[in-house]
Amino acid sequence: MFKKLRNRLLVVNLVIISIIMLAAFAAIYTITYRNTQGDIRMDLSRVADSYHKSNDGSGPRGGRPDSLQPRFGENGGKGGMPPFERSVSFMLLTDDSLTMTGSQSPFDIEADTDVYQQALDEAKAIGKDTGQFALDGSRWAFTKERNPSSGYMYVFLDISARQEILTNLIYTFLAVAAATLIVIYFTSRYFANRSIAPIKEAFEKQKQFIADASHELKTPLTIIGTNADVLIANSEDTIGNQAKWLHYIKSETERMARLTGDLLFLTQMDDSREAELFAAFDISDAIENVLLAMEAVVFEKRIRLDYDIEPRLKVYGSSEQIKQVAMILLDNAIKYTKPEGAILLTLKKQAGEVALSVSNTGEGIAPEHLTRIFDRFYRTDASRARRQGGYGLGLAIAKSIVERHKGRILARSTIGESTTFSVYLSSAASK
Repeated sequence: MFKKLRNRLLVVNLVIISIIMLAAFAAIYTITYRNTQGDIRMDLSRVADSYHKSNDGSGPRGGRPDSLQPRFGENGGKGGMPPFERSVSFMLLTDDSLTMTGSQSPFDIEADTDVYQQALDEAKAIGKDTGQFALDGSRWAFTKERNPSSGYMYVFLDISARQEILTNLIYTFLAVAAATLIVIYFTSRYFANRSIAPIKEAFEKQKQFIADASHELKTPLTIIGTNADVLIANSEDTIGNQAKWLHYIKSETERMARLTGDLLFLTQMDDSREAELFAAFDISDAIENVLLAMEAVVFEKRIRLDYDIEPRLKVYGSSEQIKQVAMILLDNAIKYTKPEGAILLTLKKQAGEVALSVSNTGEGIAPEHLTRIFDRFYRTDASRARRQGGYGLGLAIAKSIVERHKGRILARSTIGESTTFSVYLSSAASK
């Protein structure tokens, strides 16, 4: 699926870029073509004017095309014309029936009258007063004008060099386009893979989330179904004798209620459209209240609880949600601290932030698990967590709350020694 998505992105990207490149080249080629044609018309007009002056309206010297010789002028041209260094040109005179009667050129064209006659035939075949044609590998432009004395005057100009510029422009574009598309293909492929990676990761997490949620819900449902079958099988017995099966059903129902409640809370936290009523509150008092609520549990497990809370610290956010984060971190520490172990909670102000830290002694968390412990349903020891009533949602909820408060939550651990969770929130005084 993701491979097809990547290929679609590549195709769309290449098609769009190809269309843009084609449009850009078409614009460049059109502008260049028009400029070239304009130059050709100007040169052709200038050459025609020069032939008009050299001819003086009286026709060529001599009566035959092969006997007509151009005259040299003072400026170095032939027939009194300025020298045209860029292009070869020649002029043909015809009678009213378009039969050639004379020729003139400032250049030596060693082809007798064959080239002239062929050029004239091409011009007559076009049937217009101006046009272009190819002859013997060269490109020619011509103009047809009425000769003042009699007949017509055809002026021909070699435009092969200009045509070659246009042809080279096309070849250059094709080469540049091919190289560019190859580079763009591999570049787009690289960035397409990078763009799809978060989508693929989110999709895989969603699949894993659905699988884990289904598994967690399946277990209590199975227990409830089994105990219900036992009750049905002993329907004649009294409720008092079957009370333990009812207690099992009630216990698993409560577990399902807690699980669905946590899932609903995470969904609400993920919904960016949900409005939050944040306000500045005293986080020091909030954390102290959490400690008071957890003292009995800590005492029952024979764990030493030390704390260092800086008074009158304020943050901006939801007091109840931050208390829930502290409750999750303390509950997590209590679960994974062995009897006679120790928990340390600190709350201090550090560089414009309020830092809440919860450390506990114990087995610690392996480095490969540290990057994933905030994922939903992720547990380093699934069987142990299930015995303790955990679903692997607590830390995910804590992370969602902290991120909603524009804060950070980090974890570090030393195997066999301790684990520390730290939460950093912006101080209300710094806002």
